Amino acid sequence: MSASAHAPHGMEELCPAGEKLYELALHEGRVGVTRAEEAPCLLDFGLLQPAVDDMHRLEPVDPAVALHRLLRASATRIADERRREERLAGTFERLLRAGGPPGPAPGTQALTVLSGTDRINEAITAAMVEAEHETLCIQPHAHYDESRTELARARARARDQALLDRGCRIRTLYQHTQRHSLAIMANCEMLRGDVEARTLDELTDRLIVVDRAAAFIPADADGSLALEIRHPALIAYFVTTFDRLWRLATPMYPRAERQPTLGGVTPRQRAIAALLVEGHTDAVIANRLGMNVRTARVHIAKLAATLGSESRAQLGYLIARSGILDQEG
Repeated sequence: MSASAHAPHGMEELCPAGEKLYELALHEGRVGVTRAEEAPCLLDFGLLQPAVDDMHRLEPVDPAVALHRLLRASATRIADERRREERLAGTFERLLRAGGPPGPAPGTQALTVLSGTDRINEAITAAMVEAEHETLCIQPHAHYDESRTELARARARARDQALLDRGCRIRTLYQHTQRHSLAIMANCEMLRGDVEARTLDELTDRLIVVDRAAAFIPADADGSLALEIRHPALIAYFVTTFDRLWRLATPMYPRAERQPTLGGVTPRQRAIAALLVEGHTDAVIANRLGMNVRTARVHIAKLAATLGSESRAQLGYLIARSGILDQEG
């Protein structure tokens, strides 16, 4: 093994070549200088040193002497690090007294992983119990509310009603495919207080922000893990994102507004057209717009018929030429 091929390592992890050569030197009393090329670490660590009477040979340092020297060097480094820690603590003690930017309240974590539906709901409920102003929600999937049991929906309504009774507001963004969900409309109508809902064609994943103090987002695909976030900068980012999506959304409750059909093309078909010209597949379009693939294909077929398209390639051209994506709803 050449010196260039010798992998660097610490003394506490003496390499096999070094250990073997050191044992040989201890047994025979000395080794040739050329042998040390196999394990240059022995010279670096002071385990071998030139013989006084023959500079072409190396003698081993007694293991007890070598160990004592290495431990003393280690103790010196530790003492230096402790003095450095003391200086850092002294410096930052003054800075901590001066204060700093706002962060999570003492005793709270900026990020907490929540595992299991029960634990997630408990954390959301605990945050809402302390709310005094507003809860923001993004619910992109229609099956989320409809798949819950009546008991689960009743508990969620009771939690929301308690928040509304304290004078708080609830704003929720749903995907546009949920505008006619009976479960969602019934839930809104059963709540008494400042409740608003709007819809968008495309949404981010699920998000709940409580009083701009705590936020909850999914941490895995099936919703069994979530992150509880209490970092002010992240929460401010989520609130800004929500507000911008809210301004783009169509009111659903308490007063519903209809998006107009322009040139025989419905708002849903315009959303699909925008994704078609970007080159997305039917499956991607369906996922982005919160519908199944079969429904997406029905809309695509109707769009093609309206524009007089006979092929997928022609449909993209006709969409671009029609100007339907330039029209405002």
